[in-house]
Amino acid sequence: MMATTPPDGAYRYAKWAARFQRDSEGNLPQGSTPMMERMLAKPEFAARVQQSFDDMYAMEGEVRQVLNSDGISMIQYPYYLAFGRQLWKLTQRVSGESAAIEAQTIIAKWVARGLDQTVLEKIRTDVFGILAPTP
Repeated sequence: MMATTPPDGAYRYAKWAARFQRDSEGNLPQGSTPMMERMLAKPEFAARVQQSFDDMYAMEGEVRQVLNSDGISMIQYPYYLAFGRQLWKLTQRVSGESAAIEAQTIIAKWVARGLDQTVLEKIRTDVFGILAPTP
């Protein structure tokens, strides 16, 4: 079976933005709001969201490179990618020692779920530039 390429940031953004487009009868999809529709009409907001999808896509590529270099089985990729997405979200909120402490907590959670601590720490450091917390 041939592996498929994951969707890029532009594809993901288009799919996400479609959730806020009106149908032929002028109705917004269920769960969408007029406020979100107005925000997406602003080019700076749409560009910022598009950039986030592009950044996340690039981050996932870097995580895959770490997994490939460490010989991780492809069946475990979704779990490591979920870890990467958690760290990506963390880095959007905090940095420095706070990020290091929070990242260590996230690593402990994924180790308890059966992932390799060394690989998780390598992703933390190589992909996100977060160092281990100081004791």
